[in-house]
Amino acid sequence: MSLTSALSIAQTALFNTSRQTSVVSRNVSEASNPDYARRSAVLSSTLPGARIVAIQRAANEVLFRQNLFAVSSWQGQKTLSDGLNTLQLTLNGEDNATAAGTAISKLQVALQLYASTPSNGTLAESAVQAAKDVVRTLNSGAATIQTFRADADQEIATAVDSLNKLLGEFEQVNKEIVNGTRSERDVSDALDRRDALLKKISEYVSISTTTRSGNDMVIMTSDGATLFETIARPVTFTANTTYGPATSGNAVYIDGVPMSAGTGGNTNASGLISANLQLRDEVALQMQRQLDEVARGLITAFSETDPSGTLADATGLFTWAGAPAVPSGATLETGLAATISINAAFDAQAGGNPNLLRDGGANGAAYVHNTSGAGSFSDLLISYSERLDEPMTFDAIAGLETSGSVTDFAFNSVGWLESLRQQAAAGSEGKEALVTRTATALSNLTGVNVDEEMALLLDLEHAYQASSRIIAVVDEMLAALLQATN
Repeated sequence: MSLTSALSIAQTALFNTSRQTSVVSRNVSEASNPDYARRSAVLSSTLPGARIVAIQRAANEVLFRQNLFAVSSWQGQKTLSDGLNTLQLTLNGEDNATAAGTAISKLQVALQLYASTPSNGTLAESAVQAAKDVVRTLNSGAATIQTFRADADQEIATAVDSLNKLLGEFEQVNKEIVNGTRSERDVSDALDRRDALLKKISEYVSISTTTRSGNDMVIMTSDGATLFETIARPVTFTANTTYGPATSGNAVYIDGVPMSAGTGGNTNASGLISANLQLRDEVALQMQRQLDEVARGLITAFSETDPSGTLADATGLFTWAGAPAVPSGATLETGLAATISINAAFDAQAGGNPNLLRDGGANGAAYVHNTSGAGSFSDLLISYSERLDEPMTFDAIAGLETSGSVTDFAFNSVGWLESLRQQAAAGSEGKEALVTRTATALSNLTGVNVDEEMALLLDLEHAYQASSRIIAVVDEMLAALLQATN
């Protein structure tokens, strides 16, 4: 080998080592960045020596896709779990202190006390007050649910805006990658940014990706809608400013295709948009139906009856917009929990007489049971208390047992929400663990191991010293040769 060839090889090695050192140093500096993929210089044998032909970016498409799926699943589950916790606390309170079932139980106790001393006017007023508390619980519960739905609706609107912004950023980065790939530029940094955007997008909606020629990427949703292909597709949603019992929430459309709401406690919702749709349109509506059925059951249980059996039952202590008729059969009356009220005929503060609860007759003389006006009459009070425990039929649309007492139904509603909440919490723990496992596995394959990089730096330092030594030796030999020729 000639001295010139040896010098050329050493200079090339020195240049390669310098570039490799730069790559490794960048790896070390980005070690704490979760969106950075490790780089490595690719060497190719040439004459003379070897040269760096590319900077390779570490990637594992299978693990990355699994991580995207895990992120979507966990965000959907976490959103559902957090929403259920909020609903349980605002609707039923700590230890179910503000639940409808708790208020009904207190009403039953008040009725039993009044029945034990039916001549006591104070106990009569206390029983009516307990009924007012039941009404207040149902009214406020219905309002809480509508507020909860409106909040979920706003969360959806915010998420849609954020998703559209992310898609706009993705379009710019994807264009940069495609143009850079075609011109054979290093696009590693842009690929890092694109992958980071995919992770953020997957928090809102479940996605799958396809990479085409030129590193161009297409994004589809799990519902089959196109989210991105060359340009970002529109995600549209019209928010509702207020919600009532009969208000239907608007759908979220991706490229004209409506998104689906999640189902179940261990939800199949992927991404927080689908989970918020589930909270708004499935969970909250079901709770509303259950409260409406509790209200209907109370109106029925406390309806006044004609002792002779001639006249139809009429509304008693609890009333509604359809009074004096009692809600018919086992049919849900939408919004009844929001409008149920105390019959003014029983309310002393409204000029009524609480003793009508003992005697009957709020709907006229034909409905009086205590015809003698005896202060010791307690039969009607006892029957009201017993009716709270007697089976009645409920609408199956409420999602609970269709046969049972109104008290049991109210507590079953609490149990339904609590069961759903526990399922969601357990699902959230499992899916969070999956996110952690897939992220760790992906990081192990594509992330930076500082110890390994520092060891590589040490090897490169030795290689640099060796190349420098070769250059120095060749320089000495050339100097000696020149001196000899002189």
